[in-house]
Amino acid sequence: MLLWASLVGLSFPAVGLMSALPPLSLTALRFAIACLGLALLVRRVPGAWPGWRSLPLFAAMGLCLAGFFGAMFWAAHHATALSMATLYVTVPLLAYGLGLGAGVERLAWRLPAILALGATGALGLAFAEALERGGALRFGVGEAVFFLGCLCSALYPVLSKWGLTRGVLPASAAVRTFWSLGLGGVLIGLLGLAVEPVGRLATMSWRDGLLLVYLGLASSALTFWLMQRATAVLTPGAITAYGYLVPFVSMLLLFIETPSRLGWSWLPGSALVLLAIGLLLRHDPTAD
Repeated sequence: MLLWASLVGLSFPAVGLMSALPPLSLTALRFAIACLGLALLVRRVPGAWPGWRSLPLFAAMGLCLAGFFGAMFWAAHHATALSMATLYVTVPLLAYGLGLGAGVERLAWRLPAILALGATGALGLAFAEALERGGALRFGVGEAVFFLGCLCSALYPVLSKWGLTRGVLPASAAVRTFWSLGLGGVLIGLLGLAVEPVGRLATMSWRDGLLLVYLGLASSALTFWLMQRATAVLTPGAITAYGYLVPFVSMLLLFIETPSRLGWSWLPGSALVLLAIGLLLRHDPTAD
């Protein structure tokens, strides 16, 4: 999951280098490329084709992906970046609460305390960035839609863990990643066809194409595969908590690019995030 957080954090600069293209259609293409890469692994795995019991669950997981990315891209035009960053830190706590309801989390105090600590640190990083850019926190329709997307994001690992523990989903992380990304990509692509000028994809440059292949293989296929691998040994709340490292990685890249932006305002949030991840690495669920 540390590698997962690093890959996700590195993906944001890559996205920033791309031309202004239809985001939903672009995401569907990313998922399609990811599935092509995963197909090389999946084709040799016994039981690669989902049965009737697992297909509805895979469809629900794909709907979670479509719901999150659809909400994120729509809210990007109706909500402030600070508001979205603030709402996203609720995902691990949401995943923990949903996991309790699904029976894949244990009622305890240590993990929620670690999640709250990490959320506080991530909020500190968000507000440090807001101080530089003069952003403002608010809650409107855009923020409400993005919060629904956060619920979808939190539900994805919960469904994965629930299906895995009950034998509904296959043991192979590659197979679980392939089908959830495949069905999610289809749903996102259909949404893109309905609301976006898909013809603008024809203006994609060769550099955009190379970045898209990188994002599809590294930022989609590999990251979701790592998440599915972690699902076998971690709970949904613990998995999503590593997302607190993503803004920290992005912050480090920002300082490498522009050292002059380094200031004391970033220190409290960074320290809390690192402390939360350190506690998470030492966390023993059986001790709760």
